[in-house]
Amino acid sequence: MKRFEIIDGMRGYFLVFMILNHMVFAGGYFLVKINHNQLAFVEDAQGFVFLSGLMIGMVYARKMMKAGYAAGRTAIYTRAFELYRYAMGIIIAVMAAQMVLPGAYSIWFNWLGYTTFDDPLRLASIATFLYQPTFMDILPQYIIYMLFSPMLIKLVLEDKWHYVVAASLMLWMAGQLGLQQIFTIPLNELIKGADDQGLRVSFNLFGWQIVFFSGLVLGALTSSGKIDWGRVLSPDNMFIPKAALVLVLFFLPLRLITANEMMPAHMIAKFASMEIRADFGPVYLLNFAAVGLLITWLIVAGPKHKAAWVRSVASALTWVFTLRYLRLLGRHSLYVYVWHVAIVYFVYYFDGRTPELNEWTKTAIALTSVALLCIPALWRERDKLLGTAPDATPAKGRDQKPATANAGPQQMIIR
Repeated sequence: MKRFEIIDGMRGYFLVFMILNHMVFAGGYFLVKINHNQLAFVEDAQGFVFLSGLMIGMVYARKMMKAGYAAGRTAIYTRAFELYRYAMGIIIAVMAAQMVLPGAYSIWFNWLGYTTFDDPLRLASIATFLYQPTFMDILPQYIIYMLFSPMLIKLVLEDKWHYVVAASLMLWMAGQLGLQQIFTIPLNELIKGADDQGLRVSFNLFGWQIVFFSGLVLGALTSSGKIDWGRVLSPDNMFIPKAALVLVLFFLPLRLITANEMMPAHMIAKFASMEIRADFGPVYLLNFAAVGLLITWLIVAGPKHKAAWVRSVASALTWVFTLRYLRLLGRHSLYVYVWHVAIVYFVYYFDGRTPELNEWTKTAIALTSVALLCIPALWRERDKLLGTAPDATPAKGRDQKPATANAGPQQMIIR
């Protein structure tokens, strides 16, 4: 299967900053401030979820076109069940560690609540994704979205993507209006445990689905050749980058003001109602779309632009997102995500069992954690690294189609 270098690199990039953001130390630490989320309402989770949807659309739309809908659906559900096992596995591992590590129960209480093996209601809530411990929430929503993906990819391939987009927008608006509470409030009361915690999720599925499914639609349209990327992302078509840049510059000072707690009190309430991260509010939606469009245009069309400074910016972005380490992480992003949860929990436990660490120690721990992210990726590629992998050279002519103007981002691939 073809892999997209730059998409892998982007997913790896988001994983690196995700683990830096998820590190929790007493007194905080400076390294977390060196982050793109200080300049825009754009965070790692958004990029990770969008790119995951994009890859689902690209990979399984191609499979459906070749082998039929049933084959694509089976492959998606098989993948979803595999990820479900990993999601449950990391929770069981943390709960087991809580039983044997001194003081782990009190240190992790804010993240796990009263979650033990002798509480069947809580275990059932976890198994059904109704109760999601801290930092274990991206994978569950990803799995839930995958359950609907086969039908939506099929609609895109049948040229009914307009309905998918319209339904996604309506669900997003429902999330902004809080209509999900029709279901969530009764559920919360039904599964509430001894710690007074019932339904526990970080992401409003109605709001955040627009991130995943917009990526899925674009991915399926790309694989089916229904988007002429050569025309849309052309160095001569300056409307997209100019419009995106205007939005990016509009949100930049607002993000700087809010990040540094400088917004006047009389403005905070109104602004905050539009900037609810859990619901993926309008501020996040518009800013993410603008940044995504601008970066995509720079990477695809920027290298051919007549202005030297635009080509330089495009070259810099491409260099960052094609770093070998980031591509390694991105090729195995969901396994790396599960592993990052284990690292974050261990670091939090270590920090809770020691006197407050100094800034240099916190930074060293964070950078070491970033380096350790690659362990599951290296393990999964061990045969290739050790030279013991079977010869997977494709037969002559297989997947060796000539590039076309419709290819767009597909120029940068690893065969």
